[in-house]
Amino acid sequence: MTHTAPPPWLFLAASRFRQALFLLFAVTLVAGALYTARFGIYNETLVRVGGLGVGILLLLTRPSTTRHLARLLLDLTLTAIFVAAMVRYAMIANMLEFGLYFLVPIDVVLGVGALVVVLEMARRAVGLPLVLVCLVAIGYALFGEHLGGMLSHSGVDMDSLMLTLWYSFDGVFGRPLAVVVGTIIVFIIFGTLLEALGAGDVLLKLAMRGLGWLRGGAAHAAVLASALFGSVSGSAVANVVGTGVVTIPMIKRTGFSGRFAGAVEASASSGGQIMPPIMGAVAFIMADLTGIPYLYICLAALIPALLYYGSLFACISVEAKRLNIERPDRSLLPRMTGRDWLMLSTFVVPLVLIIGMLMLGSSPARAGFMAIAVALVLGLLLNREARSLRALQVAVTGAASASAKILVAVAAVGIVVGVMNLTGLGLRFASAAQALSDGSLLMSLIVMAMACLMLGMGMPTVPAYLIIILVMGPAVEALGVPTIAAHMFVVYFAVMSAITPPVALAGYAAASIADANPIGISVTAVRLALMGFLVPFAFVYSPSLLLITDFALGEFVWALLRLGAAIWMLALFAGRGHLWAIAGMVGAILLVLPGLYLQIGVLALAVLAEVAYRLRKHGLPRKLTSLSL
Repeated sequence: MTHTAPPPWLFLAASRFRQALFLLFAVTLVAGALYTARFGIYNETLVRVGGLGVGILLLLTRPSTTRHLARLLLDLTLTAIFVAAMVRYAMIANMLEFGLYFLVPIDVVLGVGALVVVLEMARRAVGLPLVLVCLVAIGYALFGEHLGGMLSHSGVDMDSLMLTLWYSFDGVFGRPLAVVVGTIIVFIIFGTLLEALGAGDVLLKLAMRGLGWLRGGAAHAAVLASALFGSVSGSAVANVVGTGVVTIPMIKRTGFSGRFAGAVEASASSGGQIMPPIMGAVAFIMADLTGIPYLYICLAALIPALLYYGSLFACISVEAKRLNIERPDRSLLPRMTGRDWLMLSTFVVPLVLIIGMLMLGSSPARAGFMAIAVALVLGLLLNREARSLRALQVAVTGAASASAKILVAVAAVGIVVGVMNLTGLGLRFASAAQALSDGSLLMSLIVMAMACLMLGMGMPTVPAYLIIILVMGPAVEALGVPTIAAHMFVVYFAVMSAITPPVALAGYAAASIADANPIGISVTAVRLALMGFLVPFAFVYSPSLLLITDFALGEFVWALLRLGAAIWMLALFAGRGHLWAIAGMVGAILLVLPGLYLQIGVLALAVLAEVAYRLRKHGLPRKLTSLSL
């Protein structure tokens, strides 16, 4: 008879040792990120390689509830391989930097082992889809020379592949990883700290007090709270789990179904990543890739994000009216106490500080560091419960775990980027996409949108965005689309993939809280968030919506008018039956597409349809009736 678990005393000792290591790596990762944010990157190799190394070791030592000996041995093996690879990298780092080193067999073996560890950590952190994409990329690099036609390349041997993917800054340790280590981790720490200090609860109370008096006010409050906190957290699933445990039961109690409550939270939480000023992690990587200042990117994202959330509010209002949900008594709403208003400063003051420092020319990382310092001081002064080592430990380990996950995700994306650069696949794919679309911008956008949705399913926004924009971005920009519009287009569809069936990670996260079918929640979330699928096409065809490129006041006003009408049609027509809902969706799509006469015709038909519906529902006015007699 075989035993699959170690003796209890051995497991206990190993567990405590693992916990200590996990805490050590968490403190190291957070401290290193804060030091880099405050004093700048002092050694590029140490920051990139060391940052990823600490992140992977943190994930490998994260305490686990399983007692299986096989899992423990696997983690020990992966740790040994990775430590050996890191030691070897440190030994040859100087020679690699000056290009005076040629790989020997042990370097290739350890490089392959390190990539295996990176892929396994990516599988654990973000799921299998990203790993499969990376494996296809590696397979293409090694065997693509045997493919015919456009896909064939001149051939890549294992030495060249490892030199690019592991022993250079063109693969795993590329620019995206540098942005994560140098900037993004600071804002992950900021978001986690705000939650630990109790800012999330105050934001929810403020949202309830501000919008709870409306018909269906609990759902409106959930949208506002998720928008505020989702912008900081940068993760749709984390936002659903964090705020949904409070908002979803609250929405259900007011009369909405569990399916609708889960859909509201999933769609609102997903939109947090397109909501300025923080926008999760994407804005910083976009700024690095495009060279556009971070504040300009936030400005470009503002109007589309407001349209998205305006559509959610409109859909909730119509649904509340359809269900005859009454306005709640204002006296029953939670009141903001003096302490709550003071606690709100832990969220507002740091955000104002970030924007002010960025406007004065400070780097995002430095602004994030100062925001953390101010939030920490205010939070400790105003919240007694935060003044404990336990609260500090929770904040540090939470921030480090979230940072490690995005580190391994971006490192895995570096494999795809490295193969594309090594083989020239990106340029060939862009040429093929242009040929397939035959110069049609609409076809190119649809292809890119579908690719974003497919890759984004089961994959966080950042890796999905990076892969798609690097492959498809040049093809779309070649058709005359402004750079910022192309990048924002990809971000929107990468975000929308979190609620798109069949994977819909945000929908599944909400389903467990709402006690409803996850696919049903996802379908309803897509209906509520339809503007999120239409707005990207709108700002591609009308770049004035982004405010920072090719701005024309007439185009801007006309675009707002059309999108306002689209929101009205999507929200109002959906509650009148399937035919009306289909008509509303078709009309909204046509309003987004180019063609002035088409747009005017759709607006006229929508107004006539609404007049006819109201006349039929309420009867002809008496004057008209007497005249006809």
